[in-house]
Amino acid sequence: MKIIRYLNNARLALFSIAYGLSGALIGGTLNRIMIAELALPASLVAFFFAVPLLISPVRVWLGYRSDGYPIFGKRREPYIIFGALVIGLGIVASSNIAAQPAKVSALLVLSGSLSFMLYGLGRNLAHNTYQALVSDRYTGTYRTRAITFYEVATLLGSVMGAGFIGKALETYEPAKLISVATGVAVAIFLLATFAALGQEPKNQIVEAASEQARKMPFQQVLREVVFADPQVRILFTLVIFTFIGTLAQDALLEPYGALVLGMSVGDTTRLTMYWGLGVLASMLISGLFLIKWLGFMKLMRTGIIASILVFIGLIVTGLMGNVGIFKSLVFVMGLGTGLAGAGMLSSIISFTTPIRAGMLMGVWGVANMVGHAVGNLTGGILVDSVRLATGDAFLAYSSLFAMEAVMLGVALYLSTKLDVSTSRAHTEEIEILAAVAAAD
Repeated sequence: MKIIRYLNNARLALFSIAYGLSGALIGGTLNRIMIAELALPASLVAFFFAVPLLISPVRVWLGYRSDGYPIFGKRREPYIIFGALVIGLGIVASSNIAAQPAKVSALLVLSGSLSFMLYGLGRNLAHNTYQALVSDRYTGTYRTRAITFYEVATLLGSVMGAGFIGKALETYEPAKLISVATGVAVAIFLLATFAALGQEPKNQIVEAASEQARKMPFQQVLREVVFADPQVRILFTLVIFTFIGTLAQDALLEPYGALVLGMSVGDTTRLTMYWGLGVLASMLISGLFLIKWLGFMKLMRTGIIASILVFIGLIVTGLMGNVGIFKSLVFVMGLGTGLAGAGMLSSIISFTTPIRAGMLMGVWGVANMVGHAVGNLTGGILVDSVRLATGDAFLAYSSLFAMEAVMLGVALYLSTKLDVSTSRAHTEEIEILAAVAAAD
C-alpha cells in the first residue's frame, strides 16, 4: 500500500509540470512573437498578459463550487480536468492570433482578450482546485511539505517547457507555432488527467464537508468566513506585501546590472539563472528539512529577513560597483524568495480546511496575483518616476530596493499577528469533525 501511495503522490506532480509547461509557452514565447514578429504595441501585449490576473477573483467562486458541488461524486478531479482542457483551448486560440500578421484593430483586441481570458479561466480553475486537492490529501507537516514539493515541480515544468519549446521553435514559422501550441495543449490535458484521476479521498469527513459547504450561499460565506475573519484579512494582506516585496524588481534586475554596473547582455541574462537556482535550492531544502525543523512561520520570517538584507546589499553593491558581489546577492535573493515562498505556501495550506479548501485557496490565489501585478506595476512606475525626476539610474533603482525592503518589513510585522487556529474556517471545521464523531 505504501508503494501505491508514493506512486500516486508522484503521479499528482504531473499536473504541476503541466501547469508550468502552460506558462512557458504563453509567458516565454507568445509575448516575444507578438512584440518582435507582429510589431504589436508592448502596452497591448501587456494588457493581454494581464487579463488572466484581472479575472483571478473568479477563483473564489470556482473554489466555492468545487467545495460544495461535486461532479460525478467528485469535488476536485472533474474541475481539474476541465480546467486543463480550457487552458489548452486558450493556448491554441492565443497562438493562432500570434501566428497571423495583423494590425491593431477592435477585432484583434477583442479576440486577443477572449483568448487570454479563456487561458486565464482554465489556469485559475485547474490550479485552484489542484491546490485544494493537495490540501484534502495530506495532513500535518506532510501537507506543508507536499505543497512545497509540488511548487518545485511547477518550476521544473516551466524550465523543461522552455527548453522543449525553444528547441522546437528555434527557426520560427507561424505554422510551426500552431503545431507546437496544439502539442502543448494536448500534453497539458493528458498530464493533468493522468495526474488527477483516482486521487481524491472519499470518506465521511469529506462528504460532511461537502454538504456543509453547500448549506451556506456564496455571498454569505464571503461575508462570514472570509471578509469578517480578521485572520483571513491578515494573511491576505501578508501575501500581497510579501509578493510586492520579493517580486517588484522581477523585470528590473537586468536593467540595473546594465545601467548601474555596466554588465553585458550575456551577464544580465544569466541573472535569472542565479535567482532561479536559489529559489529551487531553498524550496527543495525547505520541503525536505526546514519546514519540519523550523515550522512554516519561522521559515517564512527567515526568508523575509534574508530578502530585506539582500535589498540593502544591492544598494551598497551599486555604490561599490562590484559585479561579483551583485551576482552572489542575486543567488541569495533567490534563496530568500524560496524560503519566504515555502513558508508562505505552508501557512496558506495550513489555513485551509476540508470544508473551505477550494474557496480559501481561491482567496490566496487572488492575493498572489494581485501582489504580483501590483509589484510589477509599482516597481516600473517608481523607477521611471525617480529616474525622470533625477536623471540618476542608481538612485531610481535604489529607491525600488528600499521600497521592497519596507514592504517586506510590513509583511514581517503582519506575520507576528497571524494565528490560523483562531480563524472562522477552523472553528467551522472543529464543529463538523465533532458532529461526524458523534454520528459514529
